[in-house]
Amino acid sequence: MVPATLDDYRKLVVPVIEEYFSTGDVELSVSELRSLGSDQFHNYFVKKLISMAMDRHDKEKEMASILLSALYADLLDSSKMSEGFMMLLESTEDLSVDIPDAIDVLAVFVARAIVDEILPPVFLTRARALLPESSKGIEVLQVAEKSYLSAPHHAELVERKWGGSTHFTVEEAKKRIQDILREYIESGDTDEAFRCIRELGLPFFHHEVVKRALILGIENLSSQPLILKLLKESTTGCLISSNQVSKGFSRVAETVDDLSLDVPSAKTLFDKLLSAAISEGWLDASFCKSAAPGEDMWNASSEKVKHFKEESGHIIQEYFLSDDVPELIRSLQELSAPEYNAIFLKKLITLAMDRKNREKEMASVLLSSLSLELFSTGDIMKGFIMLLQSAEDTALDIVDAPSELALFLARAVIDEVLLPLNLDDISSKLRPNSSGSQTVQMASSLLAARHSGERILRCWGGGTGWAVEDAKDKISKLLEEYNTGGDLKEACQCIRDLGMPFFNHEVVKKALVMAMEKQNEASILALLQECSSEGLITINQMTNGFARVKEGLDDLTLDIPNAQEKFRGYVELATERGWLLPSFASLP
Repeated sequence: MVPATLDDYRKLVVPVIEEYFSTGDVELSVSELRSLGSDQFHNYFVKKLISMAMDRHDKEKEMASILLSALYADLLDSSKMSEGFMMLLESTEDLSVDIPDAIDVLAVFVARAIVDEILPPVFLTRARALLPESSKGIEVLQVAEKSYLSAPHHAELVERKWGGSTHFTVEEAKKRIQDILREYIESGDTDEAFRCIRELGLPFFHHEVVKRALILGIENLSSQPLILKLLKESTTGCLISSNQVSKGFSRVAETVDDLSLDVPSAKTLFDKLLSAAISEGWLDASFCKSAAPGEDMWNASSEKVKHFKEESGHIIQEYFLSDDVPELIRSLQELSAPEYNAIFLKKLITLAMDRKNREKEMASVLLSSLSLELFSTGDIMKGFIMLLQSAEDTALDIVDAPSELALFLARAVIDEVLLPLNLDDISSKLRPNSSGSQTVQMASSLLAARHSGERILRCWGGGTGWAVEDAKDKISKLLEEYNTGGDLKEACQCIRDLGMPFFNHEVVKKALVMAMEKQNEASILALLQECSSEGLITINQMTNGFARVKEGLDDLTLDIPNAQEKFRGYVELATERGWLLPSFASLP
């Protein structure tokens, strides 16, 4: 039976936990949990397992930690694990009513999860930011950090806190795996290595075999042929499942930057092992789609990237206060780091998602401006890919992150920042069925709905305002009025009154299209001349406007047969009068 609601899930999951505490059968528990399905409730399982173990003996506490390590590689992803622990921290007050030492016991569970690498160390910082300062959850984090994780030999202390159990601990399992691999490298005896791996009796922990084997291959070049042989034969022989292999590669990919501190060529060596695994057919080719674009560029250890992120944060915060797009663009240009445009986009949207609708609307308006002023389509796609690949982590801090991110994606398409086809390109870079991939599907569904354009434009209720669409309407009206006999100075003043100098490329675009369609094109071109002479429309905005018309010439030709010829004449005139740079005519 697959539970349809959380209440149904609760009723079914408690017997699974009770049975596990009675039998200690990890594989059976993993199998039963998998048969329940309901991935969306797995955070509740984490909470329920630990809360039940907290009220029992040390044996059950140890068993709970072992089961979590098993499930992390198989059924529980990092976001559900973190969500489960956050639910526990938020419930510490309630747990303390029935369990007097709840704070200390839960602190050990948190520390143990970090030692067992099923929670990232940064979880402590993230959780602290989300909890009230006076809460018991904060006390749990303080005890975990000061009493356990900061103590000498803390890993051994935490692993032995509950005195072990009928199973060996995760740390012992890691040591045994390391010994098996070292003996294998020395002897080259594949059959003996397989026998030892089977004797471990930990199929749910085989990702650790893969991880440690790959690291050994990176650290010891001469061992690579044997490592590849072992992993290939263990996979084709069904000793290690394809899922465990993929998990092992993922774990190494996550730590390759740290490995590079000891082995500078770690990234290159890992890529070589990855390519070999895919080419030999024992690792699915889709694994590569999870790799972030330009990973080397985003290396967090880079001081330049760190500085850029800090400065970007300040610039974005200032923008949210001032609503001054031109000032933000100037500040971003002063950073002189266009190679990090994607990082800026990720920062912008992440900060906006954690704020009110006003800031979300402002972020979309800014993105529309940046797409023509500074950012290429490639920059924007990379930024969204980075956001989507970290969607699960973002959801730890922002509960409705997937739906908010889907709206940002859909809005980018409506605002012509991205094309609908770009969503397919973005999706192809994400792991199938991942949170990021599902978010892209959500965005596509939003765009496919009736009256989607208006709904998406109004999704945040205005703020600075449904600015992009309203500005387009106002620009069309002022140009129509000017074209029917309006005053040149008055038209310039109307453009100035819009207060959106970053969006003047739209004035240029609509003016050029109107000039092609109408009889009195000289009057419209005179308006562009005046705007250029007054400095009302910058040469950059002018260039962007011409570029947008150039991109749509094929469509315009369907209604205006001589559109190509007219456009060439406008380019010659604009270049001659200094509205455009001479190089524009030579652009493809």
